[in-house]
Amino acid sequence: MTPEPGRAFVLTLSCPDRRGIVHAVSGAVLQVGLTITDSQQFASGSGEFHLRMEAAHDDGQIDLEELRAALAPVAAQLDGQWSVLDVSRPHRLLVMVSRMGHCLNDLLFRTRTGQLPVVIPAIVSNHDDFRRLAQWHDIPFHHLAVTPESKPQAEAKLRELIAEHDVDTIALARYMQVLSPALCADFSGRIINIHHSLLPSFKGAKPYTQAHDRGVKVIGATAHYVTADLDEGPIIEQDFRRVDHRSSPEQLAVQGQELEAAAFSRSIRWHAEQRVVLRGNRTIVFN
Repeated sequence: MTPEPGRAFVLTLSCPDRRGIVHAVSGAVLQVGLTITDSQQFASGSGEFHLRMEAAHDDGQIDLEELRAALAPVAAQLDGQWSVLDVSRPHRLLVMVSRMGHCLNDLLFRTRTGQLPVVIPAIVSNHDDFRRLAQWHDIPFHHLAVTPESKPQAEAKLRELIAEHDVDTIALARYMQVLSPALCADFSGRIINIHHSLLPSFKGAKPYTQAHDRGVKVIGATAHYVTADLDEGPIIEQDFRRVDHRSSPEQLAVQGQELEAAAFSRSIRWHAEQRVVLRGNRTIVFN
């Protein structure tokens, strides 16, 4: 069930570690009449402290700005980076895809059935293959062809779509184009990619055939934030499965696609629920 507007919130805070942080935040939350329903924290060895707290108001009378005003002095005193999420507002996810549809299909199904706390306002592709699928789901589809010559224009149009649809996050659901360093920088922490975890050993075409020929024993998938360093951004989630000599390259590919879809959807859900803290080249994930 979707909470009433203003009823449920997620608070996150990252600050220098010190005594009394949880007490200070809890006090501010209780003072405005909220009930804490879940709280997780992590103190890193580097002297940082990270907190994720869920809170609810029984009658839904408090609004988001009132809560932010109550928390701002506490966060300033703690010298922290903080945010408040209104759970009633679905996360807005723009999906980009090329010609492999397993991750797109999985996201569409989970969104349609309420398994993901997101709405998908648009699908963008450098091919036209999934236009009818998007239309079936009643989601606007945008075909942005990408060549070395047209890439700047395509990314300019992408930026327009992101602004037009008030997009929170971009999901690269097997989108087989490299984004420009400028786009990666401007949307740092807001673009999530998925790929098979056979990288960097088996690059290029037919990675599962290469893996089969080498007799790999484990295949998997990695979901990560996108940076200008290709496929090397901070990891959000990984999944794997043991395999053996009985699997053909085609069977390995099918299993790999299952792992990619599952790891990708989990990473999207955790990100949308503000369970992921991005700190440099690594992440902290509150499950």
